[in-house]
Amino acid sequence: MKENIIKDKSFAFALRIIQLYKYLTTEQKEYVMSKQLLRSGTAIGALVRESEHAESKADFIHKLSIALKEANESEYWLDLLYKSAYVDEHQFTSNSNDIKEILRLLISIIKSSKQK
Repeated sequence: MKENIIKDKSFAFALRIIQLYKYLTTEQKEYVMSKQLLRSGTAIGALVRESEHAESKADFIHKLSIALKEANESEYWLDLLYKSAYVDEHQFTSNSNDIKEILRLLISIIKSSKQK
């Protein structure tokens, strides 16, 4: 079976975000921003999964474009949580590197799909 890098990376990112959410709510007692991050961070993988069974090329691009928006939003919440001192530099850097890679992958897939 062919490896699907964006599918694997977005799923792994969702798992990391779930762990970060647990930490933020139990240790930091932060509920609002962490919930936003949980929603956007797990939506990326769900949208990537949806795109696997898109009805058309346009639908495929549309679903991945929404995943890109969710990834961008996740990056925003991570930045905000870091700047407000809810996550430390290690947590931020690690998750930030992952989301930047996912953003690059999504942009690349969307661009190449539009060119075909």
